[in-house]
Amino acid sequence: LEEGDQDFTDEWAIRNVVKKHSDFVTYPIVMNVEKSEPIPENEIIKDSEGKPIGDTFRKVRGDETLNSQKAIWARAKEDVTDEEHEEFYKHISHNWDKPMERIHKRFEGVTEYDVLMYVPSKAPFDLFRPDRKHGMHLYCKRVFIMDDCKELLPEYFGFIQGVVDAPDLNLNVSREILQEDRLIRNIKKNLVKQIFGLLEGMEKEKYEEFYKEFGPALKAGVPTDFENKERIASLLRYKTTKSDGQYVSLDEYIENMKEDQKEIYYLTGENLNSLMNSPLLEVLKEKDYEVLLMVDPVDEWVVQSLPEYKEKKLKSAEKGDLDLEKVDDKQKDEYSALLGFIKGKLEDKVKDVVISKRLKDSVSCLSGDDFGMSAYMEKILKASGQDAPDQKRVMEINVEHPVVDKIKEMFESDTTNPVIQDYSDLLFDIAVVSEGGKLDNPARFSKQLGDLMAKAI
Repeated sequence: LEEGDQDFTDEWAIRNVVKKHSDFVTYPIVMNVEKSEPIPENEIIKDSEGKPIGDTFRKVRGDETLNSQKAIWARAKEDVTDEEHEEFYKHISHNWDKPMERIHKRFEGVTEYDVLMYVPSKAPFDLFRPDRKHGMHLYCKRVFIMDDCKELLPEYFGFIQGVVDAPDLNLNVSREILQEDRLIRNIKKNLVKQIFGLLEGMEKEKYEEFYKEFGPALKAGVPTDFENKERIASLLRYKTTKSDGQYVSLDEYIENMKEDQKEIYYLTGENLNSLMNSPLLEVLKEKDYEVLLMVDPVDEWVVQSLPEYKEKKLKSAEKGDLDLEKVDDKQKDEYSALLGFIKGKLEDKVKDVVISKRLKDSVSCLSGDDFGMSAYMEKILKASGQDAPDQKRVMEINVEHPVVDKIKEMFESDTTNPVIQDYSDLLFDIAVVSEGGKLDNPARFSKQLGDLMAKAI
């Protein structure tokens, strides 16, 4: 034998092969094996005190059936008990939790095949690892073909555990052939359809349990499965500025939209609380518009691939012009010199400094271009070690804020006052902090804040 070859004269090697490939065939596979059994009491040699002398077990040979023959997917679903399903699920998935739901179905037509699929109740720890195995097993006439069968379900349904038994498959089929196999493509299409039907038919409470475990995996289907993108989108759930911690579907969001509201507003970030209190939402809250709060990294790819849903455009509360209010031309002229000065002082940090149409209470914020990268996306790329272009964003100033009035007065009385430079930096730092960002110079920010407090007290 060469290194790595199996020794088929070894009993355990034979057991493993039978268990893996033929555990569910109809006929018993019997092997004559050596076993250890206790010696009958009347045959044991004992000493004067009645204690056994020597071994109390002996080696015997006998026939043993190696395969379970319990292919429950081939039986009528009404003949299979919940206990049998639970036992089989644990056998194929190596999970200890009970399945949340199951699909047990026989497809008939030009080709026939049996399907048994389980939705786990808990997400596996390796759900997002690239080397994670898919949960589907492929059989032909109860003979094992392969596990980790990625060709049967798309990646975003890779957590589904189950079996497909297709009698018309070639036993020697390879993964390369599977990718081009028309029967496999047909099976995949039907399996996906069945899973969508199951998820769409779940009760609200049960679906939310599922979504909490597998929502991020499901979202990955939006940018990767164009054919089913709308159907996946209908299954997405988000907490919002008005949902009081409850999940809301996109359809429910549209139903709740104000009469004058034209777009679906959203904001991405890593913390639900900071998103809820973001200055970027102030004008939307004033108009009583609901905003989807997206805190999964995959949401960044979802919104890129889902520009609209049911003829309603998705609009980032962070990017571009919200077109909800107009800036007064008189105000533009009145503040143009000050904003130009601040832009000049912050030219290494910002693309422009403008009068804000977003802010109502806060003094400043940072916004991006319509097609630019969001602050959260930039953070994700940098955290994963990828090169993210350093993009300058627009600093918006709330000219209705009393602080800005004071700065304007100082600027008009003395444009060379060095304090205005400090206030320019402070306005930028406030905008960065308000979106949960990190300051380049936190010590300076702390000192400036302390100085201001000392003067105010």
